[in-house]
Amino acid sequence: MKKIKIGVLGGFRGNTMIQWCVNYRQEAEIVAICDYSEEVLKKLREDMKTHNYKTTLYTNFDEFLQHDMDAVVLANYANQHAPFAIRCLEKGLHVLSEVLPVQTLSEAVRLVEAVEKSGKKYVYAENYCYFPATNEMRKLYKNGELGEFHYGEGEYIHDCESIWPGITYGDPKHWRNNMHALYYCTHSAGPIIHITGLRPVKVSGFELPVNENTIRMGCKAGHAGIEMVTMENGGVFKSMHALQMSTNSIWYTLYGSKGQAESARENSDGAGVGQLNLKKRTENGTEEWAQYMPIPYGEPRSGKFGRTGEHSYTVQCDNGKREKYEDFGHGGSDYFVMENFLKAIRGEKAETIDVYEALDMAFVGLFGYFSVLEGGKPMDIPNFRDPAQREPYRNDNRCTDPAVAGDQLIPVYSKGNPVIPPENYERIRKMYEEELRQR
Repeated sequence: MKKIKIGVLGGFRGNTMIQWCVNYRQEAEIVAICDYSEEVLKKLREDMKTHNYKTTLYTNFDEFLQHDMDAVVLANYANQHAPFAIRCLEKGLHVLSEVLPVQTLSEAVRLVEAVEKSGKKYVYAENYCYFPATNEMRKLYKNGELGEFHYGEGEYIHDCESIWPGITYGDPKHWRNNMHALYYCTHSAGPIIHITGLRPVKVSGFELPVNENTIRMGCKAGHAGIEMVTMENGGVFKSMHALQMSTNSIWYTLYGSKGQAESARENSDGAGVGQLNLKKRTENGTEEWAQYMPIPYGEPRSGKFGRTGEHSYTVQCDNGKREKYEDFGHGGSDYFVMENFLKAIRGEKAETIDVYEALDMAFVGLFGYFSVLEGGKPMDIPNFRDPAQREPYRNDNRCTDPAVAGDQLIPVYSKGNPVIPPENYERIRKMYEEELRQR
């Protein structure tokens, strides 16, 4: 079997995808890696030498793009994925894009058209759709066991202050310091959209205030974003995501006409998104429920449920499979992102997120912030599967990045960008340098 030759742009976040190929897969190989940071490349060079793995390293993307490869993993800055994805597609390469797919609606138009013209696979790496609980919820919903979607919630709350030096370097221009609160939404909204297969059609956005923690971190945005989203069937879900709150939380719940399913809370005995709580109403009106650890990418749980007040469990998965996927971050979900990308390239049945669904997920946040800027006014979400609905946005560059927005620049915080004391960035920069010395 011919190996699929993969290149990776962004060796820091991309290291998960790199290790997937190096350690586990014989049918794919990492042939090229591009990163502007010599520190990142130095570590990768040492890792490759340890594994006796030959890979060409680049600091220049133009040179990297000329390398002989079949596909590219985009793990660069979250606000820069679309331009690089378009160039890769135009080069005839399959693309796996990390979160987020686009920064502007203009980019979204060009990205969709590049995918359609190229005929290549574009896969969006929203790994939170691949948690055991969210994946199980999707299978149960598709099998009709939950009935019609009525209401759901997705929650991604990440207290980032402790890791901020290592991911922003004290750089006041870093995208994380200049993203609006509703931008990074697909970890919370994405799984609900993917579980149901429904398209979001309307959104109202809400923004929590800038607080002393975000100022201390050097981030100009409000510390959390919330969207209330109406789906095409009339159901509604709430998406909440935050970078600075008092705790961490990853959690999902879905209410259907036949039952309700939710993941365990993150602090629930370590179970979190590895555990599913399922409640169903039988035809005779009695209520049955189960609590169990789904088998990743096995069949959805079947058989007798426990009566209310009882518990029912199944094993998580066989040891061999668990040892593989649990080596990877984000609850092992990164493993399945790469596995399904490879299947898609080979033309096999794969559980992937295409460009249209990726934009559905991202538009929840983009149009959610436009709603905030309009005082919470509900915003219609366009369907970019329809070329006619793209046209109004072809030249829409609204974003918080001056280099991209031009005269369409919008504030990072709806009430006006806060003034960050320069010494805050200097302190964070020194913390980052100290981290480097201790590595």
